[in-house]
Amino acid sequence: MCSVGDCTPRLIQQNDGSGGFNRPWAEYKVGFGDPSGNYWLGNDLLSQLTAKNRYKLKFELQQNGTGNWYYAEYSTFRVQSEAYIYKLQVGGFSGNASFDALVLLQNGEKFSTMDRDNDQAPSFSCAVGFGGGFWYAWCAWCSVNGVRSTGTFYWWNLPGGRHLQYSRMWLQCK
Repeated sequence: MCSVGDCTPRLIQQNDGSGGFNRPWAEYKVGFGDPSGNYWLGNDLLSQLTAKNRYKLKFELQQNGTGNWYYAEYSTFRVQSEAYIYKLQVGGFSGNASFDALVLLQNGEKFSTMDRDNDQAPSFSCAVGFGGGFWYAWCAWCSVNGVRSTGTFYWWNLPGGRHLQYSRMWLQCK
């Protein structure tokens, strides 16, 4: 468990679905945007913060159309350093999102961006096709850095439909 001073909840990502996440590796590395708008914390800092396993990961997902909010939490969350291509380690799903859209296809995957295709799709760049950097395998069951107007902003199998209006990712104390 985290005590005062051990860890602080931190916003990792915030996306209103309008775009702005189709960025190069260098920007995902250091972070971009403003926490009051579209935002990415930065993979270097994310790796440093998760190295000691003090945090769990929480997604907050607002469904497009209904406006309903869902969440997905992961009790295990770690992002390795750039030397390991920011490889994702995630597990222990819970939440009302009703479907573990992250672990099933993306656990153990390397981070991909528009200019660094590290996914497993041999003739397609998931980051380019979905409009945002993320951990992709053969693309994704969740695409929280996508764009609403192109249909690439989603969390698969949400009650009432997969398309998102808004998403946030948080580091929370264990």
